Order: sequence, then C-alpha cells, then structure tokens
Amino acid sequence: MSKADLFRALHLKRAQGDPLVLPGPWDAASARVLVEAGFPALATPSAGVAASLGYEDGATPADEMFAAVARIVRAVDVPVSADVEGGYGLVPRELVERLLEAGAVGCNLEDSGNGGVLKDPHEHADYLAEVRSAAADRLFVNARVDTFVRGDGDPRRAIERAALYVAAGADCVYPILAPVDVLPLLRSGIQGPLNMVARLDGAGPSPAVLGELGASRVTFGPGLQRRATAALGEIAARLR
Repeated sequence: MSKADLFRALHLKRAQGDPLVLPGPWDAASARVLVEAGFPALATPSAGVAASLGYEDGATPADEMFAAVARIVRAVDVPVSADVEGGYGLVPRELVERLLEAGAVGCNLEDSGNGGVLKDPHEHADYLAEVRSAAADRLFVNARVDTFVRGDGDPRRAIERAALYVAAGADCVYPILAPVDVLPLLRSGIQGPLNMVARLDGAGPSPAVLGELGASRVTFGPGLQRRATAALGEIAARLR
C-alpha cells in the first residue's frame, strides 16, 4: 500500500469519538518527535512553517514552503500532508507536481484569497476539480471552508460550499474555526470526512469530544509550534 493509500485509509470508517489526530510539525526535528510519540501521519501547518522560516502567516514564498515540506517528509517514514494555503497562484497541474516532488500525500487548500476575501465557490470548486484530475489518487485533498473566519459565519453557507467541493473531488472538508455548537449541523450536512481544529490551551473540546460531535479528523493549526516557542521563551527567561 502506498503512503497516499494509507493516509486515505486512516480517514475512513472512524468510530465516533475516535477521530484521526494529525499533529502539525513545522520542521524535521518536530516531525521526528511526533512520529516517535506514535502518530501514524502528520499534517504541516502553513502558519507554523512560516514562523519557523521567519515569515508572517501567508507570506512564505512557495519555493521555501515546498522545500520545508520536503525536509519534513524526508525526516519521517509516515504519510505527510501539506498545508499549501491557497495554492500560491500555481495552476493545478504544477501545484500537484510540486506537492508530489516534495513527497506529500495530501494538501490543504483554502477558499479565501489575498486580503481574506472568500473566493467564488464555483470557481474554487473548478480549481479543486482540476487538482483532483491532475493528482488522481496520489493526493488526499482537504478543502478548507473559510466561512467562519472570512465570511458571515452562516453554517448553511459553509455546507453549500462544502457540497460543491466534495462534488469536485475533495476528500475531506475543513470548516476552520467553526463554533463547536454547529458541528453536529455541519456533520449532518457534509458528506465524507470532516476536519476540525482543536486548541491546546484547554479552552476548547478535546479531540475525542470533537469526534463525538462529528469530526472524523482533528488538526491543531500552528498550535504546537506556538506552544513550543512559548516553552522555549520560559526556558530562556530562567537561563537569564
């Protein structure tokens, strides 16, 4: 079984309350730590990688992002999915080629563009369809829905956008920062795996609770990188 097939299989037939937990490494060292802890797959966060490279979120040049993903992939033997933001302006075939060259088995693609404006959902669905056509089964496509961070927060709009993306070939839908209380509604209205983000500060529900509410996959955005940076700051303060 290829790594892409293994990654796809990890998302399927998840028991309620047992979502696939995908921590986000920001470099090769953090990826090795996470694999040694027993995680079967990883998903890079664009904001965490950007911080490790000295960029603001959304400002990482494409070449540097793909190089960072490649270093992470080379460091571990588990499947790695890559957050490639909005695709860096690459045409679908080139985006797929760059991801495969880096060794990624999946990708996150956002449906908002520069300035935080939501893309036309039909145009974005066409883009996703072209990505799916170019990638075939070699990439697991996680379609991020930005309704709750860039739009009006109406779950019905999120479900409508999700339906277009699933029809276009997306393997998973990611309504980023959706309120927990709308998760059951999203679950009932969205086909296939559903990605939710979990917080690491104890202020939000655990991955298991998110799974009980309908999430089949849980990620953490740049949370791990930020916690690690905060821990380093505390150590540095004690050293002084």
